[in-house]
Amino acid sequence: MAKADTPTLQFLGAAGGVTGSKFLFSHGGEQVLIDCGLFQGLKELRLKNWAPVPIDLARLRAVILTHAHIDHSGFLPRIVSKGYKGPVFATPATCDLLGVMLPDAAHLQEEEARYANRKGYSKHAPALPLYTADDANRSLRLLRPTRVGDAVEVAKGVFADFRRVGHILGAACASLSFEVNGRKKTFLDSGDLGRYDRPILKDPEPVKGADWLLIESTYGNRFHSQDSELELRNLIKEVTQQRGCLLIPAFAIGRTQDLIYTIRKMEDEGAIPALPVHVDSPMGIAATDIYCRHPEEHDFETARLSDKESCPISSRHLVIHRTPEESKSINNLKGPLIIISASGMATGGRVLHHLKRRLPNPDTTLLLAGYQAAGTRGRLLQDGAKEIKMLGEMIPVRARIKTIDGFSAHADQAEILRWLGYFDKAPRKTYIVHGENAGATALADVIRERLKWPVEIAKLNQKVSLD
Repeated sequence: MAKADTPTLQFLGAAGGVTGSKFLFSHGGEQVLIDCGLFQGLKELRLKNWAPVPIDLARLRAVILTHAHIDHSGFLPRIVSKGYKGPVFATPATCDLLGVMLPDAAHLQEEEARYANRKGYSKHAPALPLYTADDANRSLRLLRPTRVGDAVEVAKGVFADFRRVGHILGAACASLSFEVNGRKKTFLDSGDLGRYDRPILKDPEPVKGADWLLIESTYGNRFHSQDSELELRNLIKEVTQQRGCLLIPAFAIGRTQDLIYTIRKMEDEGAIPALPVHVDSPMGIAATDIYCRHPEEHDFETARLSDKESCPISSRHLVIHRTPEESKSINNLKGPLIIISASGMATGGRVLHHLKRRLPNPDTTLLLAGYQAAGTRGRLLQDGAKEIKMLGEMIPVRARIKTIDGFSAHADQAEILRWLGYFDKAPRKTYIVHGENAGATALADVIRERLKWPVEIAKLNQKVSLD
């Protein structure tokens, strides 16, 4: 039992699962929330988004966002709708991406409510969105862009700073420093760790240590293929020979840019034919523009390729589809072609229309190029579903289903251990978060075995003392 003045940390999400990242730090009667994400995937998880907000907003002094992905940021408009008016600290690139992502998330919420009311399937009359576009816009006005390496006071005597982790543009780990009995202490949330030696973004930056550490475990039991580019090259060649369609559900931020960059690189090397690449994701298009506006995040190769007139995130025959009418124009196109569309786990968005049309066709190759959470259509397809419900219909699956893990923006077990290897000494306690049971357990075991650190797998709603 913690003393009244003892700093505490409570796991309000991404504990025992991958999504809904929320970690509540309390100290001296004030609170700071690190990440404010939506639960995604299984229905029982999504329903948690509708539960009463588990935070005393009167005591909440600040929100810190490690990056822009919705499972780390998408609950922010919800707490704003309930009265939160304090600052939200994030890197400048994250703030720019949120300007696209949060209004889009609100639009999807409103569209879902309208659809439920038209079809009459909601238990509530009328069905309401989790939050509105107005809530999202009010959230954006709370953003406080904070440069990597700059310390900022987020509550009385509590200072935060960011270090790059290379997951997506602007992604960072977040460190809090504070005093306990006159001694400085640090708490570090890894956020989502990115990859080493990958295109576009700088590698994760070394961190020397922390007294308490949260480490993500999405791929804690897996190792990424080192041949992802070769696998993609072979798939594109096969699709070309078959005059088929390579359909890629891709996260609008991170995965879309990585794929386009890699396709362009292979085209320049003459490794693949230059096929039409149709990007059908308004958010992905906007995010690509934002990537090009943040050269401070670029690795050496991307910086070398960039100039004042163009961005290297482009293929030779890139076709952008912004409007619904432009999106529909893809329907009747014959192969060979590549379609990249969100969402990455096929949970919503324009990709559903392409899946509905193309999955029954054996000339279609569906490429799953990233993590597929339990309960999503992407996971069902990955697990071999022969038919799948989509847009109110059961759709037969005759397409080839392929998975390439190497394009994941999450560090695998070896890369997580590499990042931890820069610590000068063991944290007093390391908590495993942001992973399914298999990944969390495997990572905990390997950290105990190799690093000899005290480790615990975090549990949802668990509160721990930082004293």
